[in-house]
Amino acid sequence: MSGAIDPVQQAADHLYRSHYGKMVATLLKYFQVLHLETVEDLVQDSFASALTVWREEGIPSNAAGWIFTVCRNKALNQLKRGKKTRLIFDQEDFNVCESAFRESALDDQPLKLLFACAHPDLSPKVQVVITLKYVVNLKVEAIANALGMTIDGIDKLLLRARKKIKDEKIFLKEPDLSQLSYRLPIVHKIIYLIFNEGYKPSTGGEILKEELCEEALLVSKALLDNRIGDSNTAALYALMLFNAAKFKARFGVDGELLDLEEQDRSLWNKPLLSLACDFLTQSITKEVSTYHYEASIAYLHCTAKSFQSTNWSLISSLYLQLLQMSPNPFVELNYSIALYYSGEKEKALEILNTLRQQPFLDQYYLLNATLGKIHLLEGNHARAREFFLKTLGQTTFPIEKDFIRKMMKKLKD
Repeated sequence: MSGAIDPVQQAADHLYRSHYGKMVATLLKYFQVLHLETVEDLVQDSFASALTVWREEGIPSNAAGWIFTVCRNKALNQLKRGKKTRLIFDQEDFNVCESAFRESALDDQPLKLLFACAHPDLSPKVQVVITLKYVVNLKVEAIANALGMTIDGIDKLLLRARKKIKDEKIFLKEPDLSQLSYRLPIVHKIIYLIFNEGYKPSTGGEILKEELCEEALLVSKALLDNRIGDSNTAALYALMLFNAAKFKARFGVDGELLDLEEQDRSLWNKPLLSLACDFLTQSITKEVSTYHYEASIAYLHCTAKSFQSTNWSLISSLYLQLLQMSPNPFVELNYSIALYYSGEKEKALEILNTLRQQPFLDQYYLLNATLGKIHLLEGNHARAREFFLKTLGQTTFPIEKDFIRKMMKKLKD
């Protein structure tokens, strides 16, 4: 029947999302003579075998262990064909490892992989991509969709990353306690970037976007539960919870994008907002990070009864402190918006026009959309139209183009 759920495909997909990276890392540990690309192919083939066999024989009780056994056998066959039979494990070790692959089993392997992906010699983009592949367990097509890149671009990036992973044995060396502390800020940045990619209205399908946000939240909670995280982790977790609470309200009944002023606040997820407030409180220490400032700003937005009653003056003050800690033109853009709504309109426009002097920012969709809206609110419709038309040429995403066209309908001819 068309549209019917395939339980075998569903089970295999679930295992792929929860175990792919763990299986790759484990095979690399026991078969160090095999290349990463080869191991990945073996794991992919094993999942394909599962689909074929399970449809005939049913899904086994220990489905993860079944797939891992197939992975092991394929690896052994690969070694025999290459006449590389010297292994670094005995059968008893492998049986123990195999029995650990149960759907209900939860170990710290994902966190080990996360800290491996946070290797300081890897670029931020590579860190995010390999985290999405080996920790979040997304396929290449989904990663490309999530990051707005081509499949070929992701493949080329992974090709270069695999060489680094192989040469430096990145997935085999477990960071010690000092390295965990050193890499934790990198891990925070990776999680932050993954959540933001998922939260963007222009990335992928809605299901994929929600999954990216959920994965970022789950990893952050795992850091806290395993006592690896710190006050910055708690602040980051609070920030993401505040934003996740607004997820459903960002779109109208027809799927159109709504800005903060248009959102129905009754649709915001109150349990998530309460949880976010708890973690923000827990995160308070003498040491204040950018995540603390951003989470505090999100708190003020999410606890305001309306857009108009928002404490814009305090928000602008927090943005200013954030800028002093970490100068950033995108934060400066948000600072100018907060200034405008707090009543400091001239200063806001002065900052926005200064940002326009930077060639890159002059081509930035959100900067020109902001200028268009401010000129619209000020009654300068000719100028607003100029910025809105410019914005339409700076985004390729239909949902963003539709949002700008909606704003343009408010202009008087």
